[in-house]
Amino acid sequence: MRILITNDDGVNAPGIAVLERIARTLSDDVWIVAPETDQSGVGHSVSMSEPFRLRKLADKHYTINGTPADCIIMGVRHVLDKAPDLILSGVNAGHNIAQYVTYSGTVGGALEGTIMGIRSIALSQHYNYEQDTKTVPWNVVEALAPALLKKLVQAKMPKDTLLNVNFPSCDVNDVKGTRVTEQGRIEHGLTMTERADARGKQYFWLGFFPTDAEPNPNSDFSAINDGYISVTPIKLDLTAREVTQSLEDLLSGS
Repeated sequence: MRILITNDDGVNAPGIAVLERIARTLSDDVWIVAPETDQSGVGHSVSMSEPFRLRKLADKHYTINGTPADCIIMGVRHVLDKAPDLILSGVNAGHNIAQYVTYSGTVGGALEGTIMGIRSIALSQHYNYEQDTKTVPWNVVEALAPALLKKLVQAKMPKDTLLNVNFPSCDVNDVKGTRVTEQGRIEHGLTMTERADARGKQYFWLGFFPTDAEPNPNSDFSAINDGYISVTPIKLDLTAREVTQSLEDLLSGS
């Protein structure tokens, strides 16, 4: 099995090294094409207005000045001599759940692979703050992902469907199991923070603040907060079919 890896935290992020070790429990044919810099929040964007610079870092290890989706296209269309059997994106430092999957570059890389007809899985590791320091328990995903992925690669998946996998932030021995979940809903938590530079000029940072979730025991949010691994199947098709008839009725006389 040929595996192509990308991420959105950048080629030097610890999560991609973790994912490479995980991937090597499945296959010896593992390739990496990852962004040069942190691409968190870019979603499924592709770079249309700038050229790419491809750099080879080591055997089967490459980086480009682009997004995770760019990396998948570069890997499949240029770097590899044939398409991979599996695309893994991550491991992201922090969960990718609820409506925030639309912002996630980690999920965006998996989306691009799915569009290209390749089985794709996004992996994220939830974290907590301890004494104002972010602590990511990489040992959780590294210990539990290999056995889970060996099962997931055997799953019969419909066309245009990817898997979004989130690992809880707890001790490995405290993980209660795996839940197949649905995308949850949490309150909007992005806020503009105003600051001033050394010359007194105004600038802004986009900040994320903790938010409440809508009650849903079947959601990705509930699963990881209850100590379970969350596996959410996501479709490319965004059509809201439940409103098509009402729209047809509304527009039938126009």
